[in-house]
Amino acid sequence: MSETQSENAGRAWILFAATLGFLSVLTGAFGAHGLKGHLHETLEAAKAAERLAVWETACRYAAYHALALLALGALAPRLSAKAQRIAGWSFLSGTLVFSGTLWLLVLSGKTWLGAITPLGGTALLVGWVALGLSARGPGGGAAVTPVGG
Repeated sequence: MSETQSENAGRAWILFAATLGFLSVLTGAFGAHGLKGHLHETLEAAKAAERLAVWETACRYAAYHALALLALGALAPRLSAKAQRIAGWSFLSGTLVFSGTLWLLVLSGKTWLGAITPLGGTALLVGWVALGLSARGPGGGAAVTPVGG
């Protein structure tokens, strides 16, 4: 990957990170200020608390992986292109599936959505493995360019 392509890829991951970070704050605020009251009005206390905990997990994982995408974007010029793409798309799609199904489960009460959530979790794991592998060169050696070098 040329330096320009790498810089463009990095900017794209940073844009995705910003979007996902925005979404995590938005959904977190909605959960704390709008959803909490609604759930406590419409469900028994234990069920409302359980659903809020699920909502918070979805928000937290979205925030974590927004930061992972931000790091990926910042490090893009120094990482293996193929593994970088796999990591980025795995983080993005994994977060949308993992957090998205949890958000939908809480809003809809459709518990079968919980069966889809692990697919998102698996994609997130793939992303972390790929991020680790992106630091390796094609011959198996380190490919990370030292900072300042």
